[in-house]
Amino acid sequence: MLPFLCRLFNWSPEYGIVPSKMKAAYITPTVEKADMDPTDTKSFRPISNLSVLSKLLERLVCKRLVTYLKDNRLLPDLQSAYRAHHSTEIAVLKVLSDILFALDTGNLALLTLLDLSA
Repeated sequence: MLPFLCRLFNWSPEYGIVPSKMKAAYITPTVEKADMDPTDTKSFRPISNLSVLSKLLERLVCKRLVTYLKDNRLLPDLQSAYRAHHSTEIAVLKVLSDILFALDTGNLALLTLLDLSA
């Protein structure tokens, strides 16, 4: 089975085609929060479960893309998302360090935060 998978995982990114069978997901409705009414359809959210092969292909494409971006220095140095050994903690420490440096040198520091999650 390994030669088939190897061929599939090399063929798909090369031609930019994902077999339609790998796009199908099993959708399971799940109650969003325990205190919500399970008889109301608005209380549910869909959980999509893809096949193992789909997830493997997705992971492979992600690794190849991140490697390409790193090798060609296309990722900003301060970007934390999608990078190994970079976290939100490092990003917060960088912001804090920049603010403290500005204050130490007598400059004004202003921080504006915007939450777009809702």
